[in-house]
Amino acid sequence: MQLLILNGPNLNLLGRREPGIYGNRSFEDFFPELQEAFPQLTLTHFQSNHEGAILDKLHEVGFTHHGIVLNAGGYTHTSVALADAVAAINAPVVEVHLSNLHAREEFRQKSLLGRNCAGSISGFGLESYRLAVQWFVNQQPKRVGFRV
Repeated sequence: MQLLILNGPNLNLLGRREPGIYGNRSFEDFFPELQEAFPQLTLTHFQSNHEGAILDKLHEVGFTHHGIVLNAGGYTHTSVALADAVAAINAPVVEVHLSNLHAREEFRQKSLLGRNCAGSISGFGLESYRLAVQWFVNQQPKRVGFRV
C-alpha cells in the first residue's frame, strides 16, 4: 500500500516553531519512526510552503496512491483550491493537524478541506500522523473508486 504524507506551509519548522503548540520534534526526525512502525507500507512524504506545489502533488499521486495523509497547515482554513483538489482525486485523504483546532483561534476551527476528506484527526501532536496511517491499514482502501 502506497501512502503519501503531504505537509503544507510552515511544517518544515516543526521542532523549532512554537514548541508549546507543535512540540519539539521535527517531522524529519519522526518520519523514520513512522516507517518502522508500518514496514508493510510504502510511506513517502512531501512538504511545501507553496499552495501550487501542494496542488500539483495531490494531482500527481491522487490517482496512483492508496491514500494521502494531509496536513495543509494554514491552507486548511483558506484554500478552496485545495478543497477542490481533494474532492477531484480518487485517493482517500485523511486530514491531520498537530494541535486541537477546536481549542485554537476561531478562524482555525473551520476546515474547508474536511467535507472532502475521509476523516480528520487533530490534537495528538505527531501521533496524529500515526493514527491516520493506522486508519489506512485498518481500511485497506483500493486505489480506484474508493470513497468513504
